[in-house]
Amino acid sequence: MDLSVTVPAALAALVVMLFTWVVSLIRKDAGLADIAWGLVFVAIAWTSYVAGEGSTAMLLIACLVTVWGFRLAIHVARRNLGHDEDRRYQAMREKRPNTFWIWSFFGVFLLQGTIAMVVSIPVQSLGAQDPDSIAWLSLIGVAVFAIGFYFEAVGDIQLTRFIKDPSTDGQVMDKGLWKYSRHPNYFGDTTEWWGVWLVAVGSGAPWWTAIGPIVMTFFILRVSGVTMLEKDMSSRRPGYKEYIERTSAFIPWPPKS
Repeated sequence: MDLSVTVPAALAALVVMLFTWVVSLIRKDAGLADIAWGLVFVAIAWTSYVAGEGSTAMLLIACLVTVWGFRLAIHVARRNLGHDEDRRYQAMREKRPNTFWIWSFFGVFLLQGTIAMVVSIPVQSLGAQDPDSIAWLSLIGVAVFAIGFYFEAVGDIQLTRFIKDPSTDGQVMDKGLWKYSRHPNYFGDTTEWWGVWLVAVGSGAPWWTAIGPIVMTFFILRVSGVTMLEKDMSSRRPGYKEYIERTSAFIPWPPKS
């Protein structure tokens, strides 16, 4: 890691999260952190490009991260804005009614910014490199990213349409990509970041920067993604346990008959 890239990237992440936190206090909605999640990566990527060597490979990876980050931010904004604060943050607020305003900065916004810095280690590392050209491994990384983007974007679109359809109220989404994976959007998310890592490594970043996609995969599988959602859905949605029995949890796979 090169501090000439990492320090400006960290400052950019802090600015994004600090600004969003202030807005969240005004709106009384800590769920704005979920919108900022994608945007903070975009800020880190472009700061790494400007503060680093400004290589063509870094420009490519900044564009990929921008596509991922803006799509995610727009999707979350359309889903959340105009509704009550997410139940997760409401529960946090109820536990700390007097101190949540300051706790939310450290326990939500700053924490997410720190995780984003770790996940984006391959991006920051590539920013300090100056490769002569884009290698074949980087091109494979773009292809992997494209596959992940398809699963995440299409999965989100299919689920959004399903939720908005009054005739599906109370049912389990098991159509389209959701027939092959209970979480195709999360699978796509992690796949995209492994693609970003391949682009970075193919253009000169060290192999150990895999810590970035590893952390992203861990959080999606074990912390804030699959595990949390499975517990919630199993308790609230009739038929979800049967859906679990026949459908792959993560990696898309033909369902059991």
